[in-house]
Amino acid sequence: MILLRLFYEFAKVGLFAVGGGLATVPFLQHMGEVTGWFTDAELTTMIAVSESTPGPMGVNMATYVGFSTSGIPGAIVATLGLITPSIIVILIIAGFLQKFRSSKAVEATFYGLRPASTALIASAGLSVAASVLVTVEGLEEHVLVAHWPAIVLAVVIFVAMKWTPMKKLHPIVFIAIAAVVGAVFQF
Repeated sequence: MILLRLFYEFAKVGLFAVGGGLATVPFLQHMGEVTGWFTDAELTTMIAVSESTPGPMGVNMATYVGFSTSGIPGAIVATLGLITPSIIVILIIAGFLQKFRSSKAVEATFYGLRPASTALIASAGLSVAASVLVTVEGLEEHVLVAHWPAIVLAVVIFVAMKWTPMKKLHPIVFIAIAAVVGAVFQF
């Protein structure tokens, strides 16, 4: 039964998360709340690992959640659940593409999907930043507590990225530096 639920939950994500990996984050947050398969803190860790490993982020996250809930069969089923809607939609679109290639309605639909995709990615970025930089403590008071080391590190990275020589470095250098900083400071 859990395998069917994994497939169903990730098929919903795959069908509606238009825009790629970060667009899946709001859906995954909701999934974590509803199913209890992972917490927001674990989701943040999954995002970090998925971003720094080869392959599409959404697929990496589906594989991880599937594996953590049901082992290898769960990993396979969750991954298939995530990619199946895309495969079906691509096959349908490929069949009709020649006929509707110059359609104003199709062009308008894709034009409308751009802001929706941008909003999903922005939402994901803000929620990840919020979960890393501040936490809510106290169930009744809802006090925001800042994680100053993380905030200082974010500011340092932002300033460093404005420096021209840093812009020329390969992304792997930044992944390696982030791994070392994370291991040393254990935020």
